[in-house]
Amino acid sequence: MTGGKAGDERWLGQSIMARRGVAAGRVGRTHALTDDKQGEYHYTVGPYSKPVMEIEPGDRVVVETRDAFDGKIVNESDIPSQVLHVPFLNPQNGPIMVKGAEKGDVLAVYIESMRPRGDDPHGICCLIPEFGGLTGTIYTATLNEPLPEKVRLIRLDDQHVYWSERNVFDYRPHIGTLGVSPEIDSVNSLTPDQHGGNMDLPDMGPGSITYLPVRSPGGRLFIGDAHASQGDGEVCGTAVEHASVTTIRVDLIKRWPIDWPRLENADMIMSIGSARPLEDAARIAYRELIRWMVADYGYDQFDAYMMLSMCGKARLGNFVDPKYTIGAAALKNIIERG
Repeated sequence: MTGGKAGDERWLGQSIMARRGVAAGRVGRTHALTDDKQGEYHYTVGPYSKPVMEIEPGDRVVVETRDAFDGKIVNESDIPSQVLHVPFLNPQNGPIMVKGAEKGDVLAVYIESMRPRGDDPHGICCLIPEFGGLTGTIYTATLNEPLPEKVRLIRLDDQHVYWSERNVFDYRPHIGTLGVSPEIDSVNSLTPDQHGGNMDLPDMGPGSITYLPVRSPGGRLFIGDAHASQGDGEVCGTAVEHASVTTIRVDLIKRWPIDWPRLENADMIMSIGSARPLEDAARIAYRELIRWMVADYGYDQFDAYMMLSMCGKARLGNFVDPKYTIGAAALKNIIERG
């Protein structure tokens, strides 16, 4: 999907959110989660931070997100290791409480639109020591010297990302970090897991619905880490990180027992797994997709397993974070036949 707008929304009426959500497709009040309203941004996702607002199922929230570096990188001459304090990256808006959400339910988060924030919007891509897919890290320890630190400031608007005179990309925004609170733990905002978190899936942009399993009263929704463009894997460790104005609509699905995040758009359903090594993330994602096909689409487990060898699709979210993320997907026009 190109651009920051959701486009054709006719499929929403048949979405799981519309069919099973408490709001049943109705749009409620609109709330503004501004910088001032947020106040303190969070670097952990958990049950202990003070909520910033409570909403009803079906309400819309317009969120002012900060970039992954909290605005600390401003020039290409900045040295990331000197201006950043790892792990204080990916500042999160929230937590947003959803009335009636309790353990065993699911929050449905529909991303309506995303646009760059500010009068002169730009994005940042950089190399950070011991971070990225093609360098030694604290998890993959080597004696090689870290890659050189490098910062790129990239001009962008709501149509394009101007990497260079030679390379201009479409503005294809998505939310890198989206999650709900675990039941007892607080998880840093760099790590994806069953709660969602820093999944960095390019499909999690305008026109998508993410389903997150509730484990804490109110759900406690966190959101941040907007990307203007990213390929599969976020290979250098960062995408085009930018501050955004992201509009979401949040519904509540009662008593839907899912263990890992799921995603839906007009064309497909996707289950999301996060783990190390990468193949375990893929196994989680495909197992959860098979379970979804059995529970909600009437497939035999082993028939679905064999069928996905023919038509399954795998999307690489990231393989640079403390855990890696894979989305396993099936096209609706295939699995809904018959």
